Amino acid sequence: MATQGRRAETAVPERGELIYDPATRRVGEYQDRAGPYAMLRPVGGGREWEADPARIRPATREERLSAGVKVANIRAVQGL
Repeated sequence: MATQGRRAETAVPERGELIYDPATRRVGEYQDRAGPYAMLRPVGGGREWEADPARIRPATREERLSAGVKVANIRAVQGL
């Protein structure tokens, strides 16, 4: 039985897949690997951050929805 919240060592996300990073408690778009790290970019754009690939996991439906609402709210406030 797999441990909840941990990715299989061989599972590599697809570029653009929404991933949850428990270290930062954020959802980001998977970009690529950089050395020992997975690189994630905030939903809606922004500066990438490094995440531990052994700890990240696909974002749940609720986490994806929440990230999308957050981006929509920011854009509405900025008038975009």
